[in-house]
Amino acid sequence: MSIISTLPNYINGQWCASSATNYSNAINPATAEILAQVPLSTAAEVNQAVVAASAAFVTWRRTPSTERVQYLFKLKNLLEEHYEDLARTITLECGKTWAESKGEMRRAIENVEVACGIPMMMQGTNLEDIATGIDEMMIRQPLGVAAVICPFNFPGMIPFWFLPYAIATGNTYIVKPSEKVPLTMQKIFQLLEKTSLPKGVINLINGAKEAVDAILDHPQIRAISFVGSTPVAKYIYSRAAANGKRVQCQGGAKNPLIVLPDADIEMTTRIAADSAFGCAGQRCLAASVAITVGNARQSFTEAMAETAKKRVVGNGLDKGVEMGPVIDVRSKTRIEALIQQGIEEGANLLVDGRKANISGYEQGNFIRPTILQDVNPVGEIARTEIFGPVLSLIHLDSIDDAIALVNSGQYGNMACLFTSSGAAARKFRYEAEAGNIGINIGVAAPMAFFPFSGWKESFFGDLHGQSNHAVEFFTQTKVVVERWPSNWSRQF
Repeated sequence: MSIISTLPNYINGQWCASSATNYSNAINPATAEILAQVPLSTAAEVNQAVVAASAAFVTWRRTPSTERVQYLFKLKNLLEEHYEDLARTITLECGKTWAESKGEMRRAIENVEVACGIPMMMQGTNLEDIATGIDEMMIRQPLGVAAVICPFNFPGMIPFWFLPYAIATGNTYIVKPSEKVPLTMQKIFQLLEKTSLPKGVINLINGAKEAVDAILDHPQIRAISFVGSTPVAKYIYSRAAANGKRVQCQGGAKNPLIVLPDADIEMTTRIAADSAFGCAGQRCLAASVAITVGNARQSFTEAMAETAKKRVVGNGLDKGVEMGPVIDVRSKTRIEALIQQGIEEGANLLVDGRKANISGYEQGNFIRPTILQDVNPVGEIARTEIFGPVLSLIHLDSIDDAIALVNSGQYGNMACLFTSSGAAARKFRYEAEAGNIGINIGVAAPMAFFPFSGWKESFFGDLHGQSNHAVEFFTQTKVVVERWPSNWSRQF
């Protein structure tokens, strides 16, 4: 596929060519073909979007919530109508399988559905007679202009952790998609345009660091959402917070699975493989470390090795493919270097996925499923987020040792336990220091009506994406104390 276009921005209800002089290419990771040219928009263009969003906010915040959600009902129907095309676009630019892309879009649509309940979710509280004749109430009001800085790994879903809640609560919004995967959001904004949202309510800016810094520094942007690596999350959180903004930043992860001797090994192996190797390991809830306890070691290790070797790798659009490529050459090189580092730290390379050669896709960024056995629990590879299809195996003697290892890590995004014991499950969910807990679940992804949690260096902020957390994040509370003396009413 040749370059199809230089992508436009969407500002104040219009598609407009960027004035950028620097560009990057959106590349199909399975074929290395160029899909589009992406402008690296300037700070001036970010300002144009903010000016449009600020002007739109004046009227949009006064639009009744029951009317605001009507646009989301329209959007939900449009997303359903274009569901398969959007999923195909995700696979083209991100590399995951078509089934994984469809699952991603389903989660995006679910967030739109939940946000349609804003007329109830945004309600405040009140109490009569806090003192004689005095009433008090708490109401929620929108902040103003908000923005999201998106990652590459879920170009369809992650913006919807935030966008529908932001506009439903009366804010106006700016989306900065990853320059690596901008096409999905281009198509989604084409659908948003069809809803006839008022001009300036939603805006799209393509770009990289200059655009991001302009968002972080702009005085009229009140709130910022981000998902990505921990180093970048720290940068965005600290700079935006220093500028007085409300910020929520989802960071990296090193998600452990604990396998107890009483676990159903067949089920556990299947679920663990889907967690570790699904989306080529490029998701913030991908299993990265499997900790076997007691005699679970041999049976689980053998089963996982066999499963990893059999996983079908290729272009995500091809029938029967179970795992696609990683996002780019740089990521592939980094992941393979980390595998080598694990070997040098003493791990046994049980399954080697390096130097993958996929017939017909020799230029693709492929790494097959990889398993490192007997990883050093205090080594670098046990602590580093690999963000690729690599599973580290560690063996310990007890569940207490396993939980201690889980809690010793810097991250706290997800932790999972496989067992048939209710007592062990309760102990784990009570003691494990992670925001998303799975019991016999390999990807503990919260539904849209629950917040997407995260602890420690996996999250910076107070309120997470999705559900009531999103409503609280995108609103500010106002407390009103009222007295109406009875003698004032005698004039009527």
